[in-house]
Amino acid sequence: MKLVRYGEVGMESPAVLIDDRIIDASGEFQDFDEGFFACDGLASLQLWVEDGCPGGRVVEAGVRFGSPIARPSKIVCVGKNYADHAKEFDSKIPNEPVLFMKASSAFSGPQDDVEMPIDSTHLDYEVELAIVIGRTAKNVTLESAVEYIAGYSVMGDYTERQHQKHRGGQWTKGKSADTFAPMGPCLVSCDEVSDISDLRIWTQVNGELRQNGWTGDMLFNVPFLVSYISQYMTLLPGDVISTGTPAGVGMAMNPPCYLQLGDKVNMGIGEIGEISQHVVAIK
Repeated sequence: MKLVRYGEVGMESPAVLIDDRIIDASGEFQDFDEGFFACDGLASLQLWVEDGCPGGRVVEAGVRFGSPIARPSKIVCVGKNYADHAKEFDSKIPNEPVLFMKASSAFSGPQDDVEMPIDSTHLDYEVELAIVIGRTAKNVTLESAVEYIAGYSVMGDYTERQHQKHRGGQWTKGKSADTFAPMGPCLVSCDEVSDISDLRIWTQVNGELRQNGWTGDMLFNVPFLVSYISQYMTLLPGDVISTGTPAGVGMAMNPPCYLQLGDKVNMGIGEIGEISQHVVAIK
């Protein structure tokens, strides 16, 4: 299945995407949030779809998509999870996952603008595969990790590098501005992805290909990350793990090439979809 949410900011309704048709599901499901996943909402939604979506209506094309799930309790990010990305920063290859947090208030829709902070001079982009957790995960074994995954999406991990590196040593400051975590266009359930470790992952800036890699190049793969992170914190239904980015970010170019007002960024992952943002002044 492909889950989407549509409508104005803060007023999104749940829906499913079937053969390019948006079918409203709000008559049966309140939202795709923690409660939905915790109560095995995916299974109920699957039965509803198989039954022909009774009571659902086709939504007119062209509506705004919000993030495919409601704001999660937390966004856990993995740094330096692609060897080529670590090398472009002259960093050592990590022996175990590097974790940091991104504020959930940074969450936004797949086509929403990215707002440049007032004092920003080093705004950068990263495309990442997002894992959405389907049920409470604590001390999960590697063998059972995939059972805790609801599905996958595309996430943009935007960063203000000056805030990240020169404002007290905490990555969170550079990662958490409003609009810095666009996600979508849909949540793709696990059964719709042929091989999560064999998908192209890419970014274009103003039509120029900047990042071009494969999810199989991750140093720590999807099941390992779910199991590993669950040893350090309880992952709640609807939580998001952003799994790292391949080489090609603006900071690593020679000279560095940071985003400017008016730039258009497109990001995509094979079998999952594409998101795009324009860089605008903060509102």
